[in-house]
Amino acid sequence: MVKSTGKRPAPSIQHPSKKRKLNKTQSSQTKLKTATKKKDTIKKTIDIPDVPIDDEDILPLSDQDFNLLETYGGTAKFLNSLDHKGISRSKQETERLWQLDKPVRKTLVDDDLPAIDSHDEDEGSWDSEVSDDDSLDSFDDPGSMFDSAQDVAADLDSDVEMPYEVVPRKLQEHSHTGMEGPERLPIKLKDGRIQKTGKNISKIPVESSSESEGDSGDEMKNEKRVRDDAATGARFGRLAIIDILENKSRKARIQIAKDQIASICQEILSDPENSLSLLKRLHAFSLPSVSTATHPEPIPNDPLIQKLALLSQLAVYKDIIPGYRIRSLTDKEKSEKVSQAVARTREYEQGLVSIYQNYLRVMEVELKARNSLSETALQCICSLLTELLHFNFRINLMSCVVAQLSGKSWSETSQLCLDTLIRVFRNDLTGTASLEVVRLLNRMIKEKRFQVHPAVLSCLLHLRLKSELGVRASESKADKADKEAQTRSKGKDAARRAKGKSSDQPHLSKKARKALKEKKEIVREFRDAEAEIDKEERGSTHTETLKLLFVLYFGILKNPNPTPLLPAALEGIIKYAHLVNIDFFQDLMKVLRGLILSHSNDQREEANPEEVVITIRHRLLFIVTAFELLSGQGEALNMDLSDFISYLYASILPLALTPALDVSTGYTTSSRKEYTTSSLADMLFRALNIVFSPQTFGNTAPSWRSAAFAKRLLSSCMHWPTAVVVRTLQFVQGLVVKDPRLQALLSTEERSFDGVYRPDLDDPQLSNAFGSCLWEVYALRDGHFDPQVRMEAEKLLAGSP
Repeated sequence: MVKSTGKRPAPSIQHPSKKRKLNKTQSSQTKLKTATKKKDTIKKTIDIPDVPIDDEDILPLSDQDFNLLETYGGTAKFLNSLDHKGISRSKQETERLWQLDKPVRKTLVDDDLPAIDSHDEDEGSWDSEVSDDDSLDSFDDPGSMFDSAQDVAADLDSDVEMPYEVVPRKLQEHSHTGMEGPERLPIKLKDGRIQKTGKNISKIPVESSSESEGDSGDEMKNEKRVRDDAATGARFGRLAIIDILENKSRKARIQIAKDQIASICQEILSDPENSLSLLKRLHAFSLPSVSTATHPEPIPNDPLIQKLALLSQLAVYKDIIPGYRIRSLTDKEKSEKVSQAVARTREYEQGLVSIYQNYLRVMEVELKARNSLSETALQCICSLLTELLHFNFRINLMSCVVAQLSGKSWSETSQLCLDTLIRVFRNDLTGTASLEVVRLLNRMIKEKRFQVHPAVLSCLLHLRLKSELGVRASESKADKADKEAQTRSKGKDAARRAKGKSSDQPHLSKKARKALKEKKEIVREFRDAEAEIDKEERGSTHTETLKLLFVLYFGILKNPNPTPLLPAALEGIIKYAHLVNIDFFQDLMKVLRGLILSHSNDQREEANPEEVVITIRHRLLFIVTAFELLSGQGEALNMDLSDFISYLYASILPLALTPALDVSTGYTTSSRKEYTTSSLADMLFRALNIVFSPQTFGNTAPSWRSAAFAKRLLSSCMHWPTAVVVRTLQFVQGLVVKDPRLQALLSTEERSFDGVYRPDLDDPQLSNAFGSCLWEVYALRDGHFDPQVRMEAEKLLAGSP
């Protein structure tokens, strides 16, 4: 057994050269023999095998087969014309025949031209050996050029350009100067008739110099065709706006404009993103005058067409305006490369804002002009403010509405603006819009020096401050601050961790802090996208609104000159008294005492009954305001309001001779009653209920005070209407139930009295009401004409022993 040494085997010994040559010749001879053998063995055709068929295998044909053969037998005749030799020819024979008939590309004739890659300048310059005259003569004769091209094409292959491609084209010469072209489009006249314009005649000059052609070409380049834009011109298969306004028939003009406005609105609503040009065209109908490039002179528009266009745009914008605010793009955003869809959306949004702004400008101009379109423009502005409060330019809409409330008079348009602001306050969830309206009202009232209609301040009573500012989530549990608000600073947390104490904020590396910051940013973006109302932001907004509100109210109270806004300001202070800061209570009570004292002095000097009623109304409002302020947070101050009670007691007797005590005062327009205030009776009993409520004096008021008020009320009710008398008897019955000692006043038995009753004094403590009896109850029970009054008086007497 041979052991392997791990080395390569030695190469085989080569034979001498002669032997190698002999071996090569022998191998080549063998290859030729095998090739000839293979060539002889190639079959030119493939024989079709003959399969013997037995008679038993042949099936007889049925009638159905004969019918099929008669029907479709003609389509099989092509089988007789087939090439039997071509079908049976083998693959090798087919390739051999193709090689024999293969076209051979002719080689190009060698010429004396240098090679393409030859750039050697030392070889000498090449001469074509053809004179310049001969070459020019050859190009002057087109026939010779054509013959030479044919000679060259005969020697080249199919890739060379054909002769007819080399020959330049020739323009057809016309013997006449003009020729008739296609028929031009007809035009529509102002009266609606269609007129043909004939055929187009194109003039072709026979002889023209190169200079004239150059001049005409320059003129065509310099000449710019003037065309109207898509907003006013004849586009989209519609007449131009100028043609519509120039129509002499006003009925036809309005009808055509109405149809076109309707079709434009329909197309805009079907595809808003691709209809900016249609929006511009619709806006052009609302302009006071229209001018175009072809008609530079402005043509006045019909007011009815303007009105239709303004209302149509209102309906369109309500449908196509998105539910978010569109902001202007920054320079960085404009320079960024965005996708085609984003670029298209941006273009649509910016175009929509621009057209919407122009629409608002037109309405503002019409509103200030105070013409026939002012009312329509104001209705559109109010509707946009209530329906599209979230969209752009809402401050402009608010300014237009507030400006209509700056007058002393009141009308239907003023009521429309007031109702609009009330709807804005009620539908505002975030409080931002309410803050903007309050800021505008505050500025307008101060500029007018508080000389505006008192109904303007009535809209402020509908602010959502009382129901949403400082609302607790639960009545049984205190609201706890969020964990994020309870977090400590980094230094304190680090100190706690150093002492081994637990901390809510673990130590974070730089990378972890960066990741946490990115996470918070993502959460904030998600919160903004969900459009949820932030409680903290809403609370700060409501606080700012409340500050402006009380600044306005306190400014009205401290105004040295009397203003008609005083009752409305007091109503507002009464409603939002629980939100007033306790630091302002003493100052506010001092102002109220000064006002009620000044009104009491004016009452003694005035002799006009209407002014006396106004003074009494103001005094009742002062009293109610003072007690409302001290019924909430003011209880901690423990202030004495006995002077306000004396003023209330003194106001009862003048009301005995006041006509229409239970009628609400206000003003009316031609359509309906627009604004009303509480009646004197309502304000009186509101003040009485506050004064004798358990929150004011605990469970019961002093007996002498209850007796004095009961005696004066029953004495005054002898002159009051039936409804007020019933309310008086019910109130006195409540006083008797609370204080049983008042039942002695209902007794007619003889008893001793301490002192004499003084009805002329306005101090309830000095009047000594226990020195008399309530005889008015018996008179009402026995002699009043109304059965309800008699029944209430009987109930009051039945409660006595």
